[in-house]
Amino acid sequence: MINKKFIEKLKKEHDEQNSQRRQIISLANIVLHDSKRVIFSLHRGEIKKAEENLEAIEKIFQKLEKNFGWKRINEEGAYRAGAEEYAEAKMFYFLISGKKIDKIKEVNLSFESYLGGICDTTGELVRYAINQAAAGKFSEVEKTKNTLNEIMDQLIVFDMAGYLRTKYDQAKGNLRKIEQINYEVKMRK
Repeated sequence: MINKKFIEKLKKEHDEQNSQRRQIISLANIVLHDSKRVIFSLHRGEIKKAEENLEAIEKIFQKLEKNFGWKRINEEGAYRAGAEEYAEAKMFYFLISGKKIDKIKEVNLSFESYLGGICDTTGELVRYAINQAAAGKFSEVEKTKNTLNEIMDQLIVFDMAGYLRTKYDQAKGNLRKIEQINYEVKMRK
């Protein structure tokens, strides 16, 4: 009553999909973890180390895309989480090194990864401003506030919904935090 060759074909496809999934998740977890390390390096002022880690992450992305194709890897939640964390790390790197937030040339990312990463970068900017204030670099606080303000001016044009709306709302909260920090710094001067 059942075509065994059909079932065997389904089993083969299923096993291949699971194998790919495990490989993608494994590498995506490395991307996620190493992207967090990039952010921590940037907060410590270790730019060269951050650049080296970013290059290693980009090689993983290139390997994933070569082995499985962009469409396939982007189906996996672990990959999307790693891509978003990488986007956050790269955007933070751009800002710390005096560059503009821009398209990443080394890897292909979805607009969701970019937007989520940019929204999350605002939290890193707040942390950066706090560290700068603690180090007595008060002018960096205002400069960082202005950067975050500029980011929010650009993000407001998006009508984000669902997951990205949550990210956007968190970014708005980060703007309020940095405005408060800047206010307190000015009041103490």
